[in-house]
Amino acid sequence: MSHQTDTRGNRLILSSLLSYPTMLSLHSSSPIKPQRAVILGAGGFIGKISSRLLKSYGVEVLDLTRREMDLLAENASAVLASLLAPGDTLVLTSAKAPCKNVAMLLDNLRMMQTVVDALRMQPVNHLVYISSDAVYKDSPEPLSETSCAEPSSLHGIMHLAREVMCKTEVTVPLALVRPTLVFGPGDPHNGYGPNRFMRLAKEGKDIVLFGEGEERRDHVFIEDVGETVRRCVLHKATGIINAVSGNVTSFREAAELAVKVTSSSSKILRSPRQGPLPHNGHRPFNNTSLRQIFPDFQVTLLEQGLLSQVCPETEPL
Repeated sequence: MSHQTDTRGNRLILSSLLSYPTMLSLHSSSPIKPQRAVILGAGGFIGKISSRLLKSYGVEVLDLTRREMDLLAENASAVLASLLAPGDTLVLTSAKAPCKNVAMLLDNLRMMQTVVDALRMQPVNHLVYISSDAVYKDSPEPLSETSCAEPSSLHGIMHLAREVMCKTEVTVPLALVRPTLVFGPGDPHNGYGPNRFMRLAKEGKDIVLFGEGEERRDHVFIEDVGETVRRCVLHKATGIINAVSGNVTSFREAAELAVKVTSSSSKILRSPRQGPLPHNGHRPFNNTSLRQIFPDFQVTLLEQGLLSQVCPETEPL
């Protein structure tokens, strides 16, 4: 009996994924301000930039940080529902990330259950969920919005499960934004990559690479992620969009750029690699959808994004 139940559940999830539109659709060709944007997770890396860019367009924004809205607190769903209104656009960036263990996975699912229950009590006009490129299965070909969503990490499983919860449990127009590795000022993490390299370079400390730093990844500037969110809100977008640059850079090249733009004396060192190359050493993305839907969108190159952190007057490309 349990096997049959599991099979039906798997079919439901698969059906949901197959029936959900993979390409982003704009329900308004011209930007229109929503009645209000509610940023859930406004204290985070992406939440802060999304809030700032929406406010710069004149959108009324309600910022909800963990201090105002703890999604794991008792009666959290009722509290959140009381803060929402029918005309709102809810931008959901709250997550315990990166998700490293089962306890974090379960907490993240409980957080999403709070949101789902709140939206049942008080539906909104539009929902934008900030997911992750970790939902995609590795591929030697550039990944796109139509690529297979088959995550190999707990972080990817967490985001895909939360996406499915949004699709199956909430009757609200939904946009899924899937960023790849995000870099830029204001990053609260010290994860391996351009953000850590910039911190070390500014301090004149050596940058230690895993192996030779040969793996090549797509790095997207935080302003570009925020701009993608802003456009999804203003055009009431539904479907899926990857927040990616469409370019791949090795971690060694990223370290060299950090040293270059900061004029640092930092040395770039290698260290013995433990285990195989992540993602087989290469994880490119195709950003054709982003360019087709928003033809005027100017993607920020890695060097330009790093340089803007040293010279604030430098405009990202």
